Amino acid sequence: MQKLLVAITVDNYWGLIRQKKISAFHEIIIKNMYMKKIILISSLLLAVLTVAAQQNLKLWYNKPAKNWVEALPIGNGKIGAMVFGGMEEELIQLNESTLWSGGPVPKTINPTAFQYLSQAREALFNQDFSKANALTKKMQGLYTQTYLPLCDVVIKQNFGGAKPTKYYRDVNIGKAVATTAFSVNGVDYTREIFASYPNNIIVIKITSSQKNKLNFTIGTSSQLHFSVAANGNNELVANGKAPAHADPSYYNKEGRTPIIWNDTTGCNGMRFQYRIKTVLKDGVATADATGIRITNASEVIVYFVAATSFNGFDKCPDSQGKDEKHIADSILHKALQLNYATLLNNHIADYQKYFNRVSLNVKDTLKNNPTPKLATDDRLKAYTAGKYDPELETLFFQYGRYLLISASRADGPPANLQGIWNKELRAPWSSNYTININTEMNYWPAEVTNLPEMHEALLKWLTGLSVVGSNTAKEFYHANGWVAHHNSDIWCAANPVGDRGDGDPVWANWEMGGNWLCRHLWEHYQFTKDKKFLADYAYPIMKQAAVFCLDWLIEDKNGYLVTAPSTSPEHKFKDSSGREQSLAPAATMDMAVIKDLFGNLIAASTELNIDAAFKNILIEKKKKLYPFHIGSQGQLLEWYKEYDDAEIQHRHISHLYGWYPGNEIKNTDTALANAVKRTLEIRGDGAGWGKAWRICQWARLHDAEHCYKLVREMLTYAPNDYSNSGVMPNLFGTLAPFQMDANFGSTAGIAEMLIQSHSDEIYLLPALPTVWNNGIVKGLVARGAFVINMEWEKSVIKKISILSKAGNACVVHSSTRLTAKGTVFKEIKSGSGYKYEFNTVKGILYQFIKNEK
Repeated sequence: MQKLLVAITVDNYWGLIRQKKISAFHEIIIKNMYMKKIILISSLLLAVLTVAAQQNLKLWYNKPAKNWVEALPIGNGKIGAMVFGGMEEELIQLNESTLWSGGPVPKTINPTAFQYLSQAREALFNQDFSKANALTKKMQGLYTQTYLPLCDVVIKQNFGGAKPTKYYRDVNIGKAVATTAFSVNGVDYTREIFASYPNNIIVIKITSSQKNKLNFTIGTSSQLHFSVAANGNNELVANGKAPAHADPSYYNKEGRTPIIWNDTTGCNGMRFQYRIKTVLKDGVATADATGIRITNASEVIVYFVAATSFNGFDKCPDSQGKDEKHIADSILHKALQLNYATLLNNHIADYQKYFNRVSLNVKDTLKNNPTPKLATDDRLKAYTAGKYDPELETLFFQYGRYLLISASRADGPPANLQGIWNKELRAPWSSNYTININTEMNYWPAEVTNLPEMHEALLKWLTGLSVVGSNTAKEFYHANGWVAHHNSDIWCAANPVGDRGDGDPVWANWEMGGNWLCRHLWEHYQFTKDKKFLADYAYPIMKQAAVFCLDWLIEDKNGYLVTAPSTSPEHKFKDSSGREQSLAPAATMDMAVIKDLFGNLIAASTELNIDAAFKNILIEKKKKLYPFHIGSQGQLLEWYKEYDDAEIQHRHISHLYGWYPGNEIKNTDTALANAVKRTLEIRGDGAGWGKAWRICQWARLHDAEHCYKLVREMLTYAPNDYSNSGVMPNLFGTLAPFQMDANFGSTAGIAEMLIQSHSDEIYLLPALPTVWNNGIVKGLVARGAFVINMEWEKSVIKKISILSKAGNACVVHSSTRLTAKGTVFKEIKSGSGYKYEFNTVKGILYQFIKNEK
């Protein structure tokens, strides 16, 4: 054990930090002379100790972006921007997270839906799947609304015909700042851009190395209905309105207008305003409706603010909307009171408060890595060609965390299908919340990679979803509680989509979306042990989801409780005639999700010591749920019976929900665990977000080498191939055209390779690949509210520290025998490794080292 460094005051502690006298594995104790006791610096220390490890965290390029998937993202959870880094012409495409089409979900959508339920069920149990499909289509509602692009900002710089040289652009994800730099005729030009959360503003600093060399114009455009006007000599003010309705990009019914701009009721179609203001150190600014012109300046600060009239999921954005003009003006006014350095420092401090909690350093033990000196796109090409590049892999891991911080903040809406970045008026899949996998995957890394605050956006959104979902349950199913299906939006749509009959039930008529999202409430509690959150917020929402399930479940002929109609999201089976079918009773995913929800509620009731009668109902009902079954190939069955797959290597692996992200299937249940593995072998390694899910699945199987194979495949350079697995030049995950969940899922998968805690016990390095045999990770979080730092050499734990944030008992599994000084623990030989059990005190750091005996 290392010696303790004793500090007398907090001020002195910070002084030691500034003097760089605190190493990564020092245990810091401040002796409080007034209270006569010793307390341990906990989360503050962990944040500080990770700063030194956050090196080389940049995506950089030696040429401007030609298209959107080469541009670099920045965001603050409210405003997002894609920065192209052009020289003569810089394009910045902007989004505002609450800017969606439409308005609140109507109270009545399909009043005749319920009358078809019993008929559909009868057809299913008679195995007349086609009839059930036709009837179920009659139980559909409206499509969700669409996430919209805000505007483009174009900066045209005049160089008098001279050609720029020495080009460079990057996004530093350690600071959340993007930079573009180049030279023209011996003059260096730089643009620095960031999206500040504390001030809710995007700031661009444009400089030249010689005085009075900046000559450029700033113009703006939008695909939405808008107008722009000058406000004085240095400001543009744009006002606009979103469509009252927008159909999904894939829904193009003949004779139907896909975008409706006006709502005669004065409800739908939110207003927006954005403002662009310049502040000059010298030179001259003039403005009119066409833009702002800067002449003979040396330094220009450009401020961009935006606001919408969105006032909640249940308020008309037009007639009941917020005053977006006042909001935008107020944001800009407050920002202008601060100088650039203060805005930048405030931004970096806020961002690093979250980002610096976790660091990952995998040492290049192969000594065969020339790629860090290459631009990121060239580095990806080398990696795809077979070069080993652990720094690129750790960059990819941290990039997922960067994107989540940039796209999701507690006071905004959740990250959508594209995070916060979208350039299309009719975005792919409406860039909405696809809650049969994709929205959930966005948040898989939140808790384990120490970003619970980012998770709050999703958790708070569930309030509205449960309200709308309660109305959906009553109207569509005459059921109590609340339900949500596979699609939602900022208005918390909960009905099965399909425009009352045009959707395919294989994705539209799936009733488990709300139940799956309830797992996130339970996960947040497991990682934080915040009982107030569990009692006051999570439990009531989870309970009402279970109440719906109790009404929705019916008995089959064998007395099991099953769901019907039921789908395995987006995958079909072949009936006895070889026809592809969508619906059957008791799809395995349905049963796994309900088992998970009931189990989590039972545990929550026990922890809170409340609601015993309801808990007992759930215990009894859970026993009657249709069980998992193993098929003729040793696979986990996907449906009620063993049917042939319509697509053997389908991208979804929904029936494995009980393995990951759930925990209903245990490692100790050898038969089912083997069935999971066999299913993954048959299904194949997938693509895009499907591959990311498989990383998590194989990690739970402790198959390190297969996980690493998938990580490498995820980092395949695929600049123009939207159908296969890989990443774009800007590291966005691919798959038609791209989906942000591939990034988030990959980050979660890498974390799952390093630490697992789903069994209420912590497994250290459960799926560590051979090539990662030396490394350090700091700040990962385990369920039970434990923060973990680890160092390993030759795939063996060298040091580990565990910060207890809640004071729970701790159980740790290690392949290495460990020892600790000053900690009373129980050591148990467990399989090929060891299990350590010990009690903890809240706020205390427990340290173990490799036992050399």
